Amino acid sequence: MSQYLDIEALNQQVAIESAFLDTLIDQQKRILVGQQHMLDRMILGLLTNGHILLEGLPGLAKTLAIKTLAQSIDASFNRIQFTPDLLPADIIGTLIYNPSNQNFSVRKGPIFANFILADEINRAPAKVQSALLEAMQERQVTIGKETFLLDEPFLVLATQNPIEQEGTYPLPEAQTDRFMMKVIVDYPTPDEEREIMRRNLNDQIHEKVKAVIHPQDILKARNAVSKVYMDERIEKYIVQLVFATRRPENYGIKELSQWIQYGASPRASIFMAKASKAYAFMKHRGFVIPDDVQNVCRDILRHRIGLSYEAEAENINQDEIISRILSRVEVP
Repeated sequence: MSQYLDIEALNQQVAIESAFLDTLIDQQKRILVGQQHMLDRMILGLLTNGHILLEGLPGLAKTLAIKTLAQSIDASFNRIQFTPDLLPADIIGTLIYNPSNQNFSVRKGPIFANFILADEINRAPAKVQSALLEAMQERQVTIGKETFLLDEPFLVLATQNPIEQEGTYPLPEAQTDRFMMKVIVDYPTPDEEREIMRRNLNDQIHEKVKAVIHPQDILKARNAVSKVYMDERIEKYIVQLVFATRRPENYGIKELSQWIQYGASPRASIFMAKASKAYAFMKHRGFVIPDDVQNVCRDILRHRIGLSYEAEAENINQDEIISRILSRVEVP
Protein backbone atom coordinates (compact mmCIF):
# COMPACT_ATOMS: atom_id res chain seq x y z
CA MET A 1 0.00 0.00 0.00
CA SER A 2 2.84 2.39 0.88
CA GLN A 3 4.54 1.71 -2.47
CA TYR A 4 1.29 2.54 -4.27
CA LEU A 5 1.05 5.81 -2.36
CA ASP A 6 4.70 6.61 -3.20
CA ILE A 7 4.07 6.03 -6.93
CA GLU A 8 0.91 8.14 -6.76
CA ALA A 9 2.83 10.98 -5.08
CA LEU A 10 5.60 10.66 -7.69
CA ASN A 11 3.00 10.80 -10.45
CA GLN A 12 1.62 14.06 -9.09
CA GLN A 13 5.10 15.54 -8.73
CA VAL A 14 6.07 14.56 -12.30
CA ALA A 15 2.80 16.00 -13.67
CA ILE A 16 3.70 19.36 -12.11
CA GLU A 17 7.38 19.37 -13.07
CA SER A 18 6.77 18.23 -16.67
CA ALA A 19 4.03 20.78 -17.40
CA PHE A 20 6.50 23.18 -19.07
CA LEU A 21 7.04 20.64 -21.88
CA ASP A 22 3.57 21.37 -23.26
CA THR A 23 4.53 25.03 -23.65
CA LEU A 24 7.81 24.06 -25.34
CA ILE A 25 6.08 21.68 -27.77
CA ASP A 26 3.40 24.25 -28.61
CA GLN A 27 6.13 26.74 -29.47
CA GLN A 28 7.69 24.22 -31.88
CA LYS A 29 4.37 23.56 -33.59
CA ARG A 30 3.95 27.27 -34.35
CA ILE A 31 6.84 26.93 -36.78
CA LEU A 32 6.94 23.25 -37.75
CA VAL A 33 4.28 21.17 -39.46
CA GLY A 34 4.19 17.48 -38.57
CA GLN A 35 7.47 15.66 -37.77
CA GLN A 36 6.18 14.92 -34.26
CA HIS A 37 8.54 11.96 -33.87
CA MET A 38 11.57 14.14 -34.58
CA LEU A 39 10.38 16.80 -32.12
CA ASP A 40 9.82 14.21 -29.38
CA ARG A 41 13.29 12.77 -29.87
CA MET A 42 14.99 16.16 -29.65
CA ILE A 43 13.20 16.87 -26.38
CA LEU A 44 14.25 13.41 -25.13
CA GLY A 45 17.83 14.41 -25.89
CA LEU A 46 17.39 17.60 -23.85
CA LEU A 47 15.97 15.70 -20.87
CA THR A 48 18.67 13.00 -20.88
CA ASN A 49 21.76 14.99 -21.87
CA GLY A 50 22.05 12.84 -24.99
CA HIS A 51 23.14 13.91 -28.46
CA ILE A 52 20.84 13.27 -31.42
CA LEU A 53 21.67 12.29 -35.01
CA LEU A 54 18.95 13.06 -37.56
CA GLU A 55 19.15 11.28 -40.90
CA GLY A 56 17.01 12.23 -43.88
CA LEU A 57 17.00 13.69 -47.33
CA PRO A 58 17.49 17.47 -47.78
CA GLY A 59 14.44 19.70 -47.32
CA LEU A 60 12.71 17.77 -44.52
CA ALA A 61 13.01 20.58 -41.91
CA LYS A 62 15.80 18.95 -39.88
CA THR A 63 17.79 22.18 -39.61
CA LEU A 64 14.66 24.27 -39.02
CA ALA A 65 13.53 21.95 -36.20
CA ILE A 66 16.87 22.16 -34.39
CA LYS A 67 17.10 25.93 -34.79
CA THR A 68 13.52 26.38 -33.55
CA LEU A 69 14.18 24.25 -30.47
CA ALA A 70 17.32 26.24 -29.61
CA GLN A 71 15.47 29.55 -30.02
CA SER A 72 12.64 28.32 -27.76
CA ILE A 73 15.19 28.03 -24.96
CA ASP A 74 17.02 31.10 -23.71
CA ALA A 75 20.44 29.61 -24.51
CA SER A 76 23.37 30.10 -26.90
CA PHE A 77 23.24 28.39 -30.28
CA ASN A 78 25.82 27.89 -33.04
CA ARG A 79 25.47 26.26 -36.43
CA ILE A 80 28.44 24.52 -38.05
CA GLN A 81 28.13 23.62 -41.72
CA PHE A 82 30.28 20.55 -42.34
CA THR A 83 32.09 20.59 -45.70
CA PRO A 84 34.96 18.51 -47.17
CA ASP A 85 37.49 21.35 -46.60
CA LEU A 86 36.56 21.97 -42.94
CA LEU A 87 39.40 21.68 -40.36
CA PRO A 88 39.17 20.57 -36.69
CA ALA A 89 40.31 24.06 -35.63
CA ASP A 90 37.25 25.49 -37.40
CA ILE A 91 35.14 23.65 -34.81
CA ILE A 92 36.98 23.72 -31.49
CA GLY A 93 39.17 26.81 -31.99
CA THR A 94 42.92 27.32 -32.11
CA LEU A 95 45.90 29.21 -30.68
CA ILE A 96 46.58 32.64 -32.21
CA TYR A 97 50.07 34.19 -32.04
CA ASN A 98 50.13 37.80 -30.83
CA PRO A 99 53.35 39.53 -32.08
CA SER A 100 52.99 42.49 -29.68
CA ASN A 101 53.52 40.39 -26.54
CA GLN A 102 54.98 37.31 -28.27
CA ASN A 103 52.37 35.05 -26.69
CA PHE A 104 49.72 32.68 -27.93
CA SER A 105 46.09 33.31 -27.03
CA VAL A 106 43.13 30.99 -27.35
CA ARG A 107 40.46 31.75 -29.91
CA LYS A 108 37.45 29.59 -29.10
CA GLY A 109 35.52 27.96 -31.91
CA PRO A 110 31.75 27.61 -32.42
CA ILE A 111 31.65 24.46 -30.25
CA PHE A 112 31.39 26.79 -27.23
CA ALA A 113 27.60 27.09 -27.07
CA ASN A 114 24.70 25.32 -25.37
CA PHE A 115 23.30 23.98 -28.62
CA ILE A 116 25.41 22.92 -31.58
CA LEU A 117 23.84 22.21 -34.94
CA ALA A 118 26.31 20.02 -36.83
CA ASP A 119 24.72 20.38 -40.24
CA GLU A 120 25.39 17.59 -42.77
CA ILE A 121 28.02 16.10 -40.47
CA ASN A 122 28.90 13.34 -42.92
CA ARG A 123 29.96 15.84 -45.60
CA ALA A 124 33.29 16.26 -43.75
CA PRO A 125 36.06 13.63 -43.47
CA ALA A 126 36.71 11.54 -40.34
CA LYS A 127 39.41 13.80 -38.83
CA VAL A 128 36.90 16.67 -38.68
CA GLN A 129 34.08 14.49 -37.35
CA SER A 130 36.42 13.25 -34.60
CA ALA A 131 36.99 16.83 -33.41
CA LEU A 132 33.57 16.52 -31.74
CA LEU A 133 34.41 13.37 -29.77
CA GLU A 134 35.91 14.96 -26.65
CA ALA A 135 33.20 17.62 -26.48
CA MET A 136 30.38 15.08 -26.85
CA GLN A 137 31.71 12.59 -24.30
CA GLU A 138 33.60 14.62 -21.69
CA ARG A 139 31.79 17.96 -22.17
CA GLN A 140 35.15 19.69 -22.48
CA VAL A 141 37.51 20.95 -25.18
CA THR A 142 41.31 20.95 -25.19
CA ILE A 143 43.12 23.67 -27.14
CA GLY A 144 46.89 23.55 -26.86
CA LYS A 145 47.68 22.85 -23.19
CA GLU A 146 44.42 24.26 -21.84
CA THR A 147 41.18 22.38 -21.21
CA PHE A 148 37.88 24.27 -21.13
CA LEU A 149 34.64 22.95 -19.65
CA LEU A 150 31.55 23.49 -21.78
CA ASP A 151 28.45 25.18 -20.41
CA GLU A 152 25.45 23.07 -19.43
CA PRO A 153 23.21 22.14 -21.04
CA PHE A 154 25.45 21.12 -23.96
CA LEU A 155 23.76 19.27 -26.79
CA VAL A 156 24.95 18.29 -30.25
CA LEU A 157 22.11 17.93 -32.74
CA ALA A 158 23.60 16.62 -35.98
CA THR A 159 22.03 16.08 -39.37
CA GLN A 160 23.32 13.75 -42.02
CA ASN A 161 22.33 12.78 -45.53
CA PRO A 162 21.76 9.10 -46.34
CA ILE A 163 25.14 7.48 -47.01
CA GLU A 164 24.06 6.44 -50.49
CA GLN A 165 24.25 10.09 -51.57
CA GLU A 166 27.28 11.45 -53.41
CA GLY A 167 30.02 13.15 -51.39
CA THR A 168 29.30 11.62 -47.98
CA TYR A 169 31.73 10.08 -45.48
CA PRO A 170 30.21 7.41 -43.19
CA LEU A 171 30.65 8.27 -39.50
CA PRO A 172 33.07 5.96 -37.65
CA GLU A 173 31.57 3.56 -35.07
CA ALA A 174 33.18 5.48 -32.17
CA GLN A 175 31.45 8.64 -33.36
CA THR A 176 27.99 7.17 -33.93
CA ASP A 177 28.05 5.38 -30.57
CA ARG A 178 28.31 8.75 -28.81
CA PHE A 179 24.97 9.77 -30.27
CA MET A 180 22.21 8.65 -27.95
CA MET A 181 19.71 8.25 -30.80
CA LYS A 182 19.70 8.04 -34.56
CA VAL A 183 16.35 9.32 -35.80
CA ILE A 184 15.15 8.64 -39.34
CA VAL A 185 13.28 11.66 -40.72
CA ASP A 186 10.69 10.78 -43.36
CA TYR A 187 8.57 12.77 -45.81
CA PRO A 188 5.49 14.61 -44.48
CA THR A 189 1.97 13.36 -45.20
CA PRO A 190 0.01 14.94 -48.10
CA ASP A 191 -2.06 17.05 -45.67
CA GLU A 192 1.08 18.20 -43.85
CA GLU A 193 2.81 19.09 -47.11
CA ARG A 194 -0.20 21.14 -48.21
CA GLU A 195 -0.03 23.06 -44.91
CA ILE A 196 3.71 23.60 -45.41
CA MET A 197 3.02 24.96 -48.89
CA ARG A 198 0.32 27.33 -47.57
CA ARG A 199 2.56 28.67 -44.81
CA ASN A 200 5.34 29.38 -47.29
CA LEU A 201 2.97 31.11 -49.69
CA ASN A 202 1.60 33.26 -46.85
CA ASP A 203 5.11 33.96 -45.53
CA GLN A 204 4.22 32.38 -42.17
CA ILE A 205 7.55 30.58 -41.96
CA HIS A 206 9.19 33.80 -40.70
CA GLU A 207 7.17 33.89 -37.49
CA LYS A 208 9.22 34.93 -34.49
CA VAL A 209 10.19 32.13 -32.11
CA LYS A 210 9.95 33.09 -28.43
CA ALA A 211 12.19 31.78 -25.67
CA VAL A 212 9.67 30.09 -23.37
CA ILE A 213 12.06 28.29 -20.98
CA HIS A 214 15.58 28.76 -19.61
CA PRO A 215 18.58 26.41 -19.36
CA GLN A 216 17.95 26.10 -15.60
CA ASP A 217 14.54 24.59 -16.40
CA ILE A 218 16.22 21.86 -18.44
CA LEU A 219 18.73 21.06 -15.70
CA LYS A 220 15.91 20.94 -13.12
CA ALA A 221 13.85 18.65 -15.39
CA ARG A 222 16.82 16.27 -15.77
CA ASN A 223 16.91 15.90 -12.01
CA ALA A 224 13.17 15.13 -12.02
CA VAL A 225 13.60 12.54 -14.83
CA SER A 226 16.18 10.66 -12.75
CA LYS A 227 13.54 10.17 -10.04
CA VAL A 228 11.05 8.45 -12.39
CA TYR A 229 10.50 4.91 -11.07
CA MET A 230 11.80 1.95 -13.08
CA ASP A 231 10.90 -1.54 -11.88
CA GLU A 232 13.54 -4.27 -11.77
CA ARG A 233 11.59 -6.23 -14.41
CA ILE A 234 11.85 -3.27 -16.80
CA GLU A 235 15.62 -3.11 -16.17
CA LYS A 236 15.94 -6.80 -17.05
CA TYR A 237 13.81 -6.28 -20.17
CA ILE A 238 16.15 -3.52 -21.39
CA VAL A 239 19.23 -5.69 -20.82
CA GLN A 240 17.60 -8.62 -22.64
CA LEU A 241 16.82 -6.43 -25.68
CA VAL A 242 20.44 -5.28 -25.85
CA PHE A 243 21.86 -8.78 -25.31
CA ALA A 244 19.59 -10.10 -28.07
CA THR A 245 21.60 -7.98 -30.52
CA ARG A 246 24.78 -9.75 -29.37
CA ARG A 247 23.59 -13.34 -28.80
CA PRO A 248 20.27 -13.69 -30.66
CA GLU A 249 20.45 -17.49 -30.49
CA ASN A 250 19.97 -17.28 -26.70
CA TYR A 251 16.55 -15.71 -27.28
CA GLY A 252 15.22 -18.12 -29.90
CA ILE A 253 16.07 -15.92 -32.90
CA LYS A 254 19.11 -17.78 -34.22
CA GLU A 255 18.38 -16.62 -37.78
CA LEU A 256 19.56 -13.11 -36.81
CA SER A 257 23.10 -14.35 -36.13
CA GLN A 258 23.95 -14.43 -39.84
CA TRP A 259 22.81 -10.82 -40.26
CA ILE A 260 24.52 -9.21 -37.23
CA GLN A 261 28.25 -8.53 -37.41
CA TYR A 262 28.35 -6.91 -33.97
CA GLY A 263 25.73 -5.97 -31.39
CA ALA A 264 24.98 -2.90 -29.32
CA SER A 265 27.47 -1.58 -26.75
CA PRO A 266 26.68 -1.07 -23.02
CA ARG A 267 25.89 2.56 -23.88
CA ALA A 268 22.69 1.19 -25.46
CA SER A 269 21.46 -0.15 -22.09
CA ILE A 270 22.29 3.12 -20.33
CA PHE A 271 20.67 5.30 -22.98
CA MET A 272 17.59 3.07 -23.28
CA ALA A 273 16.99 3.29 -19.53
CA LYS A 274 17.45 7.08 -19.55
CA ALA A 275 15.28 7.56 -22.64
CA SER A 276 12.51 5.34 -21.23
CA LYS A 277 12.41 7.42 -18.05
CA ALA A 278 12.39 10.65 -20.06
CA TYR A 279 9.60 9.36 -22.30
CA ALA A 280 7.49 8.53 -19.24
CA PHE A 281 8.26 12.05 -17.95
CA MET A 282 7.09 13.53 -21.27
CA LYS A 283 3.83 11.62 -20.82
CA HIS A 284 3.52 13.19 -17.33
CA ARG A 285 3.93 9.78 -15.71
CA GLY A 286 6.14 8.92 -12.72
CA PHE A 287 6.95 5.31 -13.68
CA VAL A 288 8.21 3.42 -16.74
CA ILE A 289 6.10 0.85 -18.57
CA PRO A 290 7.22 -1.61 -21.32
CA ASP A 291 5.61 0.60 -24.00
CA ASP A 292 8.09 3.36 -23.10
CA VAL A 293 11.03 1.03 -23.73
CA GLN A 294 9.57 -0.22 -27.01
CA ASN A 295 8.91 3.34 -28.15
CA VAL A 296 12.56 4.45 -27.85
CA CYS A 297 14.19 1.11 -28.67
CA ARG A 298 14.64 1.54 -32.43
CA ASP A 299 16.21 4.99 -32.21
CA ILE A 300 18.64 3.79 -29.54
CA LEU A 301 19.71 0.56 -31.25
CA ARG A 302 19.64 1.17 -35.02
CA HIS A 303 23.09 2.78 -35.25
CA ARG A 304 24.66 0.32 -32.80
CA ILE A 305 24.02 -2.87 -34.77
CA GLY A 306 26.60 -3.74 -37.42
CA LEU A 307 25.19 -5.56 -40.43
CA SER A 308 26.96 -8.52 -42.03
CA TYR A 309 27.52 -8.94 -45.76
CA GLU A 310 24.66 -11.46 -45.80
CA ALA A 311 22.26 -8.85 -44.41
CA GLU A 312 23.30 -6.26 -46.96
CA ALA A 313 23.00 -8.82 -49.77
CA GLU A 314 19.46 -9.67 -48.64
CA ASN A 315 18.49 -6.00 -48.09
CA ILE A 316 17.97 -6.55 -44.35
CA ASN A 317 18.27 -3.35 -42.31
CA GLN A 318 18.65 -2.66 -38.59
CA ASP A 319 15.00 -1.73 -38.11
CA GLU A 320 13.88 -5.14 -39.35
CA ILE A 321 16.29 -6.86 -36.95
CA ILE A 322 15.04 -4.73 -34.02
CA SER A 323 11.41 -5.53 -34.92
CA ARG A 324 12.18 -9.25 -34.74
CA ILE A 325 13.93 -8.82 -31.40
CA LEU A 326 10.97 -6.87 -29.96
CA SER A 327 8.55 -9.57 -31.13
CA ARG A 328 10.54 -12.43 -29.59
CA VAL A 329 11.93 -11.09 -26.30
CA GLU A 330 9.41 -11.65 -23.53
CA VAL A 331 7.66 -8.48 -22.34
CA PRO A 332 7.35 -8.12 -18.53
